[in-house]
Amino acid sequence: MFMGSVFEAVKSRHSTRAYQPRSVDEGLLREILDAARYSPSSGNLQPWKLIVLTGGHLQTLKDEVAHTLSLHPRGAGMGYPIYPENLKPIYQARRSKCGEDLYATLGVPRDDKAGRGKQFSKNFKFFDAPVGMILAVDRSMGAGQWADLGMFLQSVMLLAQERGLATCAQACWTLVHKTVERQLELPEELMVFCGIALGYPDAEHPINTLRTERASLNEIAEFRGFNI
Repeated sequence: MFMGSVFEAVKSRHSTRAYQPRSVDEGLLREILDAARYSPSSGNLQPWKLIVLTGGHLQTLKDEVAHTLSLHPRGAGMGYPIYPENLKPIYQARRSKCGEDLYATLGVPRDDKAGRGKQFSKNFKFFDAPVGMILAVDRSMGAGQWADLGMFLQSVMLLAQERGLATCAQACWTLVHKTVERQLELPEELMVFCGIALGYPDAEHPINTLRTERASLNEIAEFRGFNI
């Protein structure tokens, strides 16, 4: 079990895409999510809603989504754009490098569209994690509240990491948002923001060796007024 510092949790957390079949105790999940409630939000709006699934409820959602994808292999329309339409070259380069490095861990080359498609489809099974979560937000919220949502999501992932669990946040669930919203019977005012796979990591799977590169501190921050 990790049980380390916040520094260690931040630096060791990574998107985990292969899990052990081991179940996750409900009490542990409740402990993690109860602490995540204290995430900051502007005006204390707390604009998040989290649906936590396992067992038959999780399987039913996966089955419904699989049926949707059998009819619409590229998804049935996004609830929101995951990326801007025209990414600047620096961001597109980072995104492309991330994808290439991911498929390289599996030995899947760029021209193997079937192999890449097969791996991508595992997103919609939560990578066989024993727990799948859907994070939703009120449709009336704006960019500021979506930032709040990100802080809540980060809290959940870091708290899970601290308790020896692994996670993967998945924006791709917006591609099947209508199916998810219908199957989970979400009220009309809620929209799907992302999915979250959660469980105990499969340390032997090569895909979990991926560690994406990060920009240097000097690239992302400027220090002004310090004698350094």
